[in-house]
Amino acid sequence: MREIRYVGDPILRTPAEPVTDFDRELRRLIDEMFAVMYSADGVGLAGPQIGVGRRLFVYDISNRKGHVINPELTVDDPEQVVEEEGCLSVPGRQTGKPIYAPTPRAAGVTLRGVDKLGRPVSVKARGMLARCFQHEFDHLEGSLYVDRLGKDERRKILLQAP
Repeated sequence: MREIRYVGDPILRTPAEPVTDFDRELRRLIDEMFAVMYSADGVGLAGPQIGVGRRLFVYDISNRKGHVINPELTVDDPEQVVEEEGCLSVPGRQTGKPIYAPTPRAAGVTLRGVDKLGRPVSVKARGMLARCFQHEFDHLEGSLYVDRLGKDERRKILLQAP
């Protein structure tokens, strides 16, 4: 099983490339991503987090489970909602668990892309599902949740990370 990459790994800061091959390897990769996410007690996992620089992520949150390939994210409700957020790729050095911080995100989004068979996917989301989609989409852009924090809070978290 692949391992989660941590802050400091260059792949987490590199925009992911589009998925072009919809084959058995892709289906295996998605299954493996779910396994890694569940073993780490996560609710979402993007390709770069396991060293795969491709535009895809998996999620299982708020009674919604799925995956999306080559996603596009549209903000439907730009009102900023600030709630605790953490990341499997930003764990505490001593605990190995994600470090949480109040993080602003848009209140509502629409996620569009395709599934592993190339079929269209479109999901409107609010609440924690919208937060998850934005978080994972950021990973595909080479961004981390700490980038949305103030300088002092970001520094505090990064000093705790491996």
